[in-house]
Amino acid sequence: MSDSYHPSQSAPNSAALLAEAALKTENLNVYYGDKLAVRDVSLIIPRNRVVAFIGPSGCGKSTVLRCFNRMNDLITGARVEGQITFYDVDLYGKSVDPVSVRRRIGMVFQKPNPFPKSIFENIAFGARINGYKGDLDELVEQSLRKAAIWDEVKDKLKESGLALSGGQQQRLCIARAVALSPDVILMDEPCSALDPISTMRVEELIHELKQQYTIVIVTHNMHQASRVSDLTAFYNAEATQKGNKVGYLVEYDETTKIFHNPARQETQDYVSGRFG
Repeated sequence: MSDSYHPSQSAPNSAALLAEAALKTENLNVYYGDKLAVRDVSLIIPRNRVVAFIGPSGCGKSTVLRCFNRMNDLITGARVEGQITFYDVDLYGKSVDPVSVRRRIGMVFQKPNPFPKSIFENIAFGARINGYKGDLDELVEQSLRKAAIWDEVKDKLKESGLALSGGQQQRLCIARAVALSPDVILMDEPCSALDPISTMRVEELIHELKQQYTIVIVTHNMHQASRVSDLTAFYNAEATQKGNKVGYLVEYDETTKIFHNPARQETQDYVSGRFG
């Protein structure tokens, strides 16, 4: 059984990462009911970087990701132990409003999920209900431009977002997240339902977006992780005596090191395709 990663153990320049930290977990444990799903995860997500979570199914990648914007709060019986801070604010503090957290830390899901509304309203709706007082036309255009889809939809803003292709829908969902001016964008396997060309466009978009946002992406595609991320966290899972899996963080480091010179044999075995 591997020890969990701690920033002081193996990450290069961990002091520098700490100085740049947007998100930080310390001894994070996640439970679903009485079952431990993820144990003892400690890592630092630096601002304006892309961090990839990789590992086999059931290792807790998405569970940890959902902790960052408190999506697990919506699951009956889910609870978090340890600490997660967002720019040094305890995300699970009693005074913290989960809805406000989700405005600052947006999420793009595995399957594109545009609202059953016009392309324009997909962007404007969230801003409007969150009290946006500026020019909605300008916000819609700028958000769609940031998501690299403006030129494709500018002449059909009144048409349904559901009429777009899968890749366009996913970029529309990214534009919707960007419209709320988040600090962090979480992406849970955003390309798994897309064709190769759409995947390439989303990956190119990720490179552009990190100039303004911190991005954390869960992906089963190791080639994608190596292409888009600056840092990579490799998770694995072990079976308990009761038969359920508990996920843990094996290694977290610069992406080039994870894929070409990892510190742990588990990581080497996974990235070389020996298991997973």
